[in-house]
Amino acid sequence: MKNLYIETLGCQMNKSDSERISGILSHFGYVETDNEKEADMLIINTCSIRQLAADKAYSKLGVWGKWKKTRPELKIGICGCVAQQDKESIRQRAPYVDLIFGTHNIYELPSLIKRIENNEKVCAITNKPVVKNQNDFKIERKDSVNAWIPIIEGCNNFCTYCVVPFTRGRERSRKPDEIIEEAKNIIKDGFKEITLLGQNVDSYGKDLNDENITLANLLRDLNKLEGNFRIRFVTSYPSDITDDLISAVEECEKVCKYFHIPMQSGNSRILKEMNRRYTKEEYYQIVKKIRTRFPDVTITSDFIAGFPGETEEEFQDTLKAIDELELDYSNTAAYSPREFTKAAKMTDKFLSEQVKYERLEKLNEKNREVCLKSNEKFIGKILNVLVEGVTVKDETRVLNSRAGNNKIVHFEDNTKNIGDFANVKITKAQTWCLYGEPVG
Repeated sequence: MKNLYIETLGCQMNKSDSERISGILSHFGYVETDNEKEADMLIINTCSIRQLAADKAYSKLGVWGKWKKTRPELKIGICGCVAQQDKESIRQRAPYVDLIFGTHNIYELPSLIKRIENNEKVCAITNKPVVKNQNDFKIERKDSVNAWIPIIEGCNNFCTYCVVPFTRGRERSRKPDEIIEEAKNIIKDGFKEITLLGQNVDSYGKDLNDENITLANLLRDLNKLEGNFRIRFVTSYPSDITDDLISAVEECEKVCKYFHIPMQSGNSRILKEMNRRYTKEEYYQIVKKIRTRFPDVTITSDFIAGFPGETEEEFQDTLKAIDELELDYSNTAAYSPREFTKAAKMTDKFLSEQVKYERLEKLNEKNREVCLKSNEKFIGKILNVLVEGVTVKDETRVLNSRAGNNKIVHFEDNTKNIGDFANVKITKAQTWCLYGEPVG
């Protein structure tokens, strides 16, 4: 047996890809380890959404390259979005890397591994995905509670700041029967939560030329499966959230009342410059429609601080939007120019690093403020939670759990275990989590 170490950067889609990579390599005698120094093969699954993530990947490769000087038999691989984007230039920066493969080449791994085990240096990057039934490949799922299912990959939107269409390609939906079959196996294996993944998850089915194949109908089909489990989906593109999708979330008792809807900016001019297909007012209407249907819904978002040409007044519109929309939490980042994107060419409009990071700090401060305000609304309420972990300190057993609306809840209990559901009455709120006591 050989030890495999995979370091995963970036989104849940990358984490899901790593589980599939690990499953494929298990057929070649590789067993995953958490200790990279014990590994016979090291793979870094990369993210290129921001320069910091790409820099981290190259830094890790540099460390591994030093190890290989004393262990020449060590195999090193890089995959994911940086590999897809940088291709052969990786070889120039890190000539010791044995395997480079892109986001479209995961299911070619059986042949690629044979080649590098014969001491061949391999670079497998294609722009056209290698099409396979993903259910034909073993998946080494890390989490004991939550299982991810990619249902659509790629993006057709070409937002001016985003590299995803260049690294993941155009939107490609999996067939419903493949997804249902994978979900059945997940439930059979004892997982209690299924998360449907896609760069634009609510675009699911548009490329399959069948009006009946939609995210809404897929949720309805999954909801019919037997078992005590719940369903999530991320990430939603605002203008693709249909009335039928909202109705499906309302109808399906197993679907969590939680929406992640990236807004990116609270100013309509900046949204247009970003090539987002909605205005500030249209986003407000979507949120209002959802909150009307689900009183305790959690709505989270993404925002970019310091997009090229953003004025201070336009940035203040973003802070105002977070307040007015009563968003529960947001992922935040300073603008980072990415190769191939239209915004990266707006060099005359670039803001200074100081301005960008000052705005990011203000954005983070606002985020902390609204998160606490959101959590305080749940004091005294009862939430149904799924136990995800256990912490024992000074003989006190604290369960770490997540509610259907994605709120993190901690409570003391000696009877529940990981994977159990529980009703918890919220007694205390902090910025990032809730505390409560079990009831019923």
